[in-house]
Order: sequence, then C-alpha cells, then structure tokens
Amino acid sequence: MFSPLKELISDRSCLKLFVGVGNVLRNDDGVGVYISKRIIERDHISVVTAEVSIENYIGKINAIPADLLIIIDSVFFGKEPGYCCMKPVDRLLDFTTNTHNISLQRISELFTAPAWILGIQPASVKFGEHISPSVMKTADMIVNLINAG
Repeated sequence: MFSPLKELISDRSCLKLFVGVGNVLRNDDGVGVYISKRIIERDHISVVTAEVSIENYIGKINAIPADLLIIIDSVFFGKEPGYCCMKPVDRLLDFTTNTHNISLQRISELFTAPAWILGIQPASVKFGEHISPSVMKTADMIVNLINAG
C-alpha cells in the first residue's frame, strides 16, 4: 500500500512538493491538512497546506521548483476507511473528492510539475472536527514514512 510513496521518498535526487488539501471541519476530509502540517521539510521535500482552496495556491505551488507534486487528500475509493492509494491525478476519473471548490483533475492542469494524488479513504466527511481512528492510523503511518525518508 505504501510502496510507491516509500520509493519516491527514498529518491533524494528530485524535489517532491506535498500539498495538503481538505476541509478540517468535515472530519476525515481534513486528513490531507493533518498530514501536511506534520511533514518535516528538507532539501528534497517541500510542503504547502492549501486546505479547501487549492486554486488560491497555484502561484505559490508553481513557484516551488518541484519535480513532482503530491496532493494529499481524502478520496472515495469505495474501500475500507484508512485505505490509501497513490496515482497520477489524471487516473482519478473513477473516484471522487467532492468536498472541494474545484476538481483536482481540472486544477492539476494548471501546475507546472506532474501531479499525483495520495488519497486516503475517509470513514466520514460529515461536519465535525475528528479524524476517525482508521484514517488517523494511516495518516500517522504516512507522516512517519515521509519524515523518515
């Protein structure tokens, strides 16, 4: 489940920009923000926390000379809560991230770096400020993996 991310993190030759998106007032939808706020920046890892309005960060994201953009967000894969998957944004056609102002597929066309999604299956995106235990477990594993690499 974490193999593509682990492989990417171990490659120190390219700059990865992680962008955390999501609504922290909709329970598990805030998982991308939770993760991005805990990533430690280094020479090969940069972070932007965009929350619900990634379109407002296009200039800032494109100003960072990243080789790869990794958008962290909750994604409805139809799997168990906490399931995660990493794939190019243009391969998300069958899945939804419907709590944002604009689709990630459309917005990714405006970025200069290739965009990937690191999606985590939510348990609930109803109003509330709590990340469910299964999603939190996955989030913490992702943070630890990124920070160890």
